[in-house]
Amino acid sequence: MATGKDRQKQLAREHYERQMQRRLEREQKAKRTAIIGSTVGVVIVVGGIVAAVALLGGGGTGTEAASSPSASAAETASASASTGPKPYDAATGTCDYVKDATGGTVKDVGMPPTKVKTTPAKKTMTLKTNLGDVVVELDNAKAPCTTNSLEFLAKKKYYDGSKCHRLGSEKFPMLQCGDPTAKADGKSQDGAGGPGYVMAEENLDGAQYKRGVMAMAKTSAPGTTGSQFFLVFGDIQLTPDYTPVGTITKGLDILDKVNKAGVIADMGDGTGAPKETMEIKDVTIASKS
Repeated sequence: MATGKDRQKQLAREHYERQMQRRLEREQKAKRTAIIGSTVGVVIVVGGIVAAVALLGGGGTGTEAASSPSASAAETASASASTGPKPYDAATGTCDYVKDATGGTVKDVGMPPTKVKTTPAKKTMTLKTNLGDVVVELDNAKAPCTTNSLEFLAKKKYYDGSKCHRLGSEKFPMLQCGDPTAKADGKSQDGAGGPGYVMAEENLDGAQYKRGVMAMAKTSAPGTTGSQFFLVFGDIQLTPDYTPVGTITKGLDILDKVNKAGVIADMGDGTGAPKETMEIKDVTIASKS
């Protein structure tokens, strides 16, 4: 028979377990809301990847990434195909880029060509920054529409002069870039800038966001990938909703340096504009030999 002391221990253990469960749920929610989306209209990653990496949006209503339980990759792809831009059509070799109707600040450089090739399988993206080069091996075979969009924007000098505007915490180790209007001063509501078009997410099956991954930011809705992306310098437990477009092969030390310097001001979710400014001077994309 259980004694009163045993019962007290059991109640204390159950109370502790409930506290730990609530803490885990809060941490997971903070991670999900930390990636800022690439456009405005839905309240990311990498503000909130949301109110926080949405991944947090600025400008209008902001963008929020996965603030509610996310659908599976198959469900996301299905929803995107029926309600938004269509995924890559292998039969015709075409991508679907559609006008972004959610609002936000647009740097209009036109629309990418819709005819794409999945070869070569890999392409090399070089971000020339004030801190040195960050090199990413893009997965053109698995994310052809995203790679094609990045290449188009690079040729249009879309990213030139832009600042990476959102740095995550140890629990959300990423640096978000790609908003050409971001001031990254700790005062402005960055994260609302985009190219004026969106595309379907790609390469989601089994997607993981570990150290060295480059993935695209979006709002919580499928088919809202634009120009913003996040560079992962740790391991992030995110649902497979954000296109993993490549792997960082050079420059992780630069991201570690930015991370070590911390943020100008915490936005309340452990993220904020980085103290160590990383400005993209030029972007080039070349086929791998």
